[in-house]
Amino acid sequence: MAISYYKTKYGRTFTPGKGLPTVATDLDSVRAYQFEIHFFGLPQEVTNQQDLTLAAKKVTGLEMSVEPIVIDRVNDKLHYAGKATPGDCVVTFDNLYLRETASDLWRYFKTIYDPITGEMTKDSKPGGGASNTFKANKVEIVMLDNTMTPHSTVEMLGVWPIKWAAAEFNYQTNDFHTLDVTFKYDFLSAYDYMNPFTAP
Repeated sequence: MAISYYKTKYGRTFTPGKGLPTVATDLDSVRAYQFEIHFFGLPQEVTNQQDLTLAAKKVTGLEMSVEPIVIDRVNDKLHYAGKATPGDCVVTFDNLYLRETASDLWRYFKTIYDPITGEMTKDSKPGGGASNTFKANKVEIVMLDNTMTPHSTVEMLGVWPIKWAAAEFNYQTNDFHTLDVTFKYDFLSAYDYMNPFTAP
């Protein structure tokens, strides 16, 4: 008969009628974590402050891809690195009632496209020069461990929203109402705080 590691090391025995069994958690992996999203250098039309910190439920689409250039030489085919393309970042927000998250993000989207006039805003039109202010300077996605200590960060540079989509208004389910905002970004960088070669 196999000998229980927990019985021999910790004396975890259970006698019916004398309390409850002990739940072993010593070998549980740490899975609980959170993350925050920090916006830096927002247009002044978005909020009273140019920096904004929000919590989010889900983030997808953080990616950079490189298109290969194929060179055919007689019987050989070589590949070189070509144009780099960032992905589209989709953030699902669910703390819409604690702060003015939905209205702030809607004002952010209106700095790109004016739904009243049906036109692109003056700041977001191509050829506007260096005075264009529709892009946020930087957006940081800070990952926190189970002790709420930052351990890694993903940075997006030159960020602006391309889609604002509210989830279905269905109050038959016991879930928070969510909001999906899709962002386009120019550059992407990632680093962790424990690595001296990547830490800022």
